[in-house]
Amino acid sequence: MHTKVELSGSYWPIAGNAIPHSDREYSPFDFRDRVEALSRAGFTGMGIWHADLEYVQKKYALSEMKQILDDNGIKNLELEFLTGWFFEDDRRKESDRIRAMMLEAAETLSPRHLKVGHFQKEDVSMSHLSESFAQLCEDAANVGTKVGYEMMPGGMTPNLEESMELIEGAGADNGGITLDSWHVVKLGITDDALTTLIPKERLISVELNDGYLKSPPGMSITEETTCHRLFCGEGQFDLQRFLTNLRKIGYDGPYGIEVLNKEVREWPLDKIATHAYATTMAQLVA
Repeated sequence: MHTKVELSGSYWPIAGNAIPHSDREYSPFDFRDRVEALSRAGFTGMGIWHADLEYVQKKYALSEMKQILDDNGIKNLELEFLTGWFFEDDRRKESDRIRAMMLEAAETLSPRHLKVGHFQKEDVSMSHLSESFAQLCEDAANVGTKVGYEMMPGGMTPNLEESMELIEGAGADNGGITLDSWHVVKLGITDDALTTLIPKERLISVELNDGYLKSPPGMSITEETTCHRLFCGEGQFDLQRFLTNLRKIGYDGPYGIEVLNKEVREWPLDKIATHAYATTMAQLVA
């Protein structure tokens, strides 16, 4: 892999003891400290989860956040994670609140993209999903950013074919897919599917991690996904194969490191940042 590659510290590994799917999804690490630690380690990007975005603004105005990012060379920002953007019932109120917050932040923070998806299957037509995604992309375009849709096991579109149908049906120039090596492996997506179904212009972002090829006995996919992901080169994934497929697609954007691991949540911030950078870059320059 070429050496002129940029790495982005995705939200969860750098968040410390933030707990997914809980009321403590915000990071206990100060925003400035996270940005500075990522910059020292060599990163040029980072992720901010919606609950963290709201929490950080209790201390820092959006303009202050932008200045901190700029001062530390963090230019590839990801804002995540919006769910329920296709709901037509009362659940849509909370989704719309988060959506408005993310879009308002995007006007000042200038993220590279927003990341969206849904954690479970809902009884919604593909045409409605595409129409809803198209509207979301239009809203994002109005604040100068893109939208990456993330597929996942058990999610709204639990395979690549349906995910691309949703995206292509929307027909938005700034909309596409986010690929996470974890979800690619767990969904059993083939090399041919990756390289033939995803045009370069539809590949919005990529996240890397490692782990078990098969879940350990007695461990649910949810527990494995939120507590047992590993840094690159520390598990059983064939990451070089995945990276080869990305080269075939023509991806040339930054790479995020999406590791959710209960042990890593207890590490000091600088240890997380330096380890994440070193292990990922070792794969990218191999």
